[in-house]
Amino acid sequence: MVVVIDGRNLGVDDVVVVARSHEGVRISEVAKGKIRKSHELIEKFVSDNKCVYGVTTGFGALAGKFISKEDVGKLSRNIILSHSTGVGEPFPEEIVRATLLVRINALAKGNSGVRLIVLNTLVDMLNKSVVPVVPEKGSVGSSGDLAPLSHIMLTLIGEGEAFYKGKRMSSKKAMGLAGIKPVVLSCKEGLALTNGTSVMTAIASLAVYDSSNLMKSADAVMSLTAEAVKAVSGAFDERIHQVRPHKGQGVSAGIIRSMFKGSKLIDSDEKKIQDSYTIRCTPQVHGASRDSIAYVKSVVEKELNSATDNPLLFPNDGVVISGGNFHGQPIALVMDFLGIAVSELGSISERRIAKLVDPNHNNGLPPFLIGSKDMGLNSGFMIPQYTAAALVSENKILSHPASVDSIPTSANQEDHVSMGTIAARKILQILDNSQTVLGIELLNAAQAIDFRGRDNLGAGTKKLYDLVRKHVNFMKDDDVMYEYVNPCVKLVKDNKVVEELKEFF
Repeated sequence: MVVVIDGRNLGVDDVVVVARSHEGVRISEVAKGKIRKSHELIEKFVSDNKCVYGVTTGFGALAGKFISKEDVGKLSRNIILSHSTGVGEPFPEEIVRATLLVRINALAKGNSGVRLIVLNTLVDMLNKSVVPVVPEKGSVGSSGDLAPLSHIMLTLIGEGEAFYKGKRMSSKKAMGLAGIKPVVLSCKEGLALTNGTSVMTAIASLAVYDSSNLMKSADAVMSLTAEAVKAVSGAFDERIHQVRPHKGQGVSAGIIRSMFKGSKLIDSDEKKIQDSYTIRCTPQVHGASRDSIAYVKSVVEKELNSATDNPLLFPNDGVVISGGNFHGQPIALVMDFLGIAVSELGSISERRIAKLVDPNHNNGLPPFLIGSKDMGLNSGFMIPQYTAAALVSENKILSHPASVDSIPTSANQEDHVSMGTIAARKILQILDNSQTVLGIELLNAAQAIDFRGRDNLGAGTKKLYDLVRKHVNFMKDDDVMYEYVNPCVKLVKDNKVVEELKEFF
């Protein structure tokens, strides 16, 4: 598989396969023509000594300083050198690869003025796995992701550091080992390469993909819990969701119904009229998150195919226009929104875990799901719920929006910023926490089913239970608990739950 870059049709799934599966990329012939045309226009402006922001002027508050045409290449190099101010640990390789792809696609629209050789070199870096070292902190999200993008482009010009075949080294050495020649920049290229929302959008793409899979896992895991507590099926009846026709709500209810179809446990407690909210309202809660994730994906895919630097060239009109497409507000807002949606999946999951271990609410299951007669000597599944509670509480803090903050930069010229990259970075921790909570629920639900009987399960829940039991055994007496927790968390994080049950989604 080769992902074709044309500036118009890049999707979240494309970002994932390039970032994680190292699929190859190439630039379409149509895009190449647009790229050449836009660079010809910027060269004309320079040769005519026209005043163009960031091309023949300084940057930010220094926009009033004119730069001669003899120095425009040095100006491009200097912006990369001076803006490489990131701090903290390096971003994971998959985020840097995703960012490279997103930046190439944005520049391939033909509105940025870069030469084709620059984009071809970035493509070579992707295809030959030269991964720049990019510190994760330092972007305020406007003018775009200046600091992290500058660290990426250091490698392009043979400066800074990069990873090659897992080893950290100078960019010059990495490019040499990969057989790639660093680029000497021309007019506007430094600004075009560093001025945009590519880092936050790359993270957003991976986060949306993982959130979509977590959403499916959440419905599946909840179904197993519902059987364990002998839930009432009425809450999932299709007619209820037809009269409140939010799409996600209906989808979640349908998945849950199909998962426990044929169950001997659902509706088996004739005295029970209805369940507590964490069971009965799962379609409504999960469904709202599902709709939110779908909305976020639509925004992210729009941003993936946008020109986000400044100024922008319009070759057909022969003009260059300064604007603000680098501002990360669209991504900042939806990353905060996504954080809330994913946090809620963990929140309701933790309450279902608490229900499973509480003899007052688990419909006859043993306290803390331990079958040993030595209750008290054994704590059973008491403490995994503590861990889930801690992670859910952490998510509540992380779900505070980053996008409501702004600090002026560049001598108050850039006086409102998005903090979009902070919003994107924190969703990764929220995701990890919620995946872990769902893994803990999966472990607890499987333990509970052993007291109910595997043969009483529905079609999908039986497959899910069997998946768990391939990796962890029933726990009769206290044991090293993390050795039970971690495999179940891994099933969620590695999308094994989704793969095993794909027929139900």
